[in-house]
Amino acid sequence: MAEVIAVGPGGYVDGKEVKMEVKVGDKVIFSKYAGNEVKIDGVEYTILRQDDILAIVE
Repeated sequence: MAEVIAVGPGGYVDGKEVKMEVKVGDKVIFSKYAGNEVKIDGVEYTILRQDDILAIVE
């Protein structure tokens, strides 16, 4: 589980608009091997596509 700290603008897939379903502060669950891990100033982040998110925890 992770907390969303930033969200992109969405975009278009096959000519259809894709809106972001998550927002900053949401807690999400994603699969173990999803996304790309990066380290910035000693802090590890995982960059995910919206398709990689399995659930939003409420």
